[in-house]
Amino acid sequence: MPTSRPTNPPGRAAKRPEAATAPQEKERENASSGDEESGGNAYAVGLSPLRRRICTVVALLGLVFSAVLGFTVDKPTMWGLLPILLYAALCLLGMDLVVGTIVALVSAVFIAGKPPTAVAEVLGTSLGDMVTMIGLIIVLGAGVGEILRVTGVADMIVSAIMRLVGERNRHMVTLGVMLACLVLVASLGTLAGALAIAAPILIPITARMGFTRSATASMMFVGGCAGLALAPFAGSNVAILTAADVNYLTYLRVGAGPLAVLSIILAMIIVPWMQRRTAATGTDFYTAEEAAGTAAKSYPKAGRATAAFVLLLVASVVYATITNAGTAFPLLALPLLAIVTGYAGGLSSVDIATGMYRGGSKLLSIFLLFWLLAALFMIIDQWLKPYDVILDTFGTQLSHMAGFPFAVAIGLLGWVGVPGATAAQVVLLDKVFGGIGASLGVSASAWVIVLLWASKGDTYGPFPNANMIGAMGLARSQNMRNVLLTGWLVMLPACVMYAILLAVMT
Repeated sequence: MPTSRPTNPPGRAAKRPEAATAPQEKERENASSGDEESGGNAYAVGLSPLRRRICTVVALLGLVFSAVLGFTVDKPTMWGLLPILLYAALCLLGMDLVVGTIVALVSAVFIAGKPPTAVAEVLGTSLGDMVTMIGLIIVLGAGVGEILRVTGVADMIVSAIMRLVGERNRHMVTLGVMLACLVLVASLGTLAGALAIAAPILIPITARMGFTRSATASMMFVGGCAGLALAPFAGSNVAILTAADVNYLTYLRVGAGPLAVLSIILAMIIVPWMQRRTAATGTDFYTAEEAAGTAAKSYPKAGRATAAFVLLLVASVVYATITNAGTAFPLLALPLLAIVTGYAGGLSSVDIATGMYRGGSKLLSIFLLFWLLAALFMIIDQWLKPYDVILDTFGTQLSHMAGFPFAVAIGLLGWVGVPGATAAQVVLLDKVFGGIGASLGVSASAWVIVLLWASKGDTYGPFPNANMIGAMGLARSQNMRNVLLTGWLVMLPACVMYAILLAVMT
């Protein structure tokens, strides 16, 4: 074991960071609890009174206009796009996504002008829709994450990777931290929840090596984002596999794999630059207490549980790839992972069920969101049929449009969405533009790239988002600009890489 390094360079006195402002402390509290999994509504957004009034006015005007359209237009109609446009506007204004979805659904019902019995039938049918299944998969994934936490599997994964890579020098520690975050996020399918587990283990290591808070945040952010792209059972990735109709191996080969590899390579350059940039200030280092860390909690059967989880996870992914298992497969694989891991970790049946419920209940709002989205898309597709009108009206012009500019445009359009709601973005973009893309000759592999970058690109920038705040807060940093710079330095080369790949495929 190498000798531990001081938390500050020789000759420089240790300095505590300046006191955080109230908003910064609030952000860090939210991040430390896992922004995706805190509170009863995972998509709740704090709004100023003015913004809240604007959202209310826009929603009311949209509903009134929709009611008027219901009495004045014939179906099918291009006005069927209004609920989607209203939904996008409300989300951009910051309205709670579940509430915004309800408003859009009511708008679609008003335009369709159908009786309540028909609407009730659609709501019942949509419970079995693919979109609703994705919401349930996200909930089950959160339950599995809770089992990994209480059995010590998550801790074991992080600690094993750091021991394997070692602490010989800063480059190896940087690689180890990113790989630990990547593997844990890929296993749990959630960024904030996984980083919250990894941070207490990783921060003492980076602090002893003399890394600054900003450099540590950069490692955790890039590694976590790479893991999120690779996660086999993450809701957004399952949505991409379903929309593009490809298996997981193809998804890795053309989309997630290149992004993960590029991210890690770039971070090996970005982190040392960030370290030099922030070390010069002398105020961004960890304290001696943070370098010491806290005593690790003992999990007697964590090794056995980890082995069981890893073997079953790999077997599930291989089986799903070979058999081209569809969206429904994670509905079986995730509970099985929780049960096997829980029993191997010494949990009783009651403990496993309680853990699954405790983890999944934090994301029940997501299940509700996807159920409502499924009903919204069903009403638009079956009753309003705006895409039929678009193809009939502009089919000739669209047929002469090149696939490459169309693919790039849709990939960038996804950045208008809400980071954290990536699965909903994928479903929405595929429902609206998937048929048009197919008619223009956009291949399944190209569509994987379009949906992946549309849903993941805005995680890296160009604006601050919840994932950045989460990585920053969990690394105990207070400098958002440095995390944002890290995101930009990955985002721009990734844009070039995907543009080249799309040019070759389309």
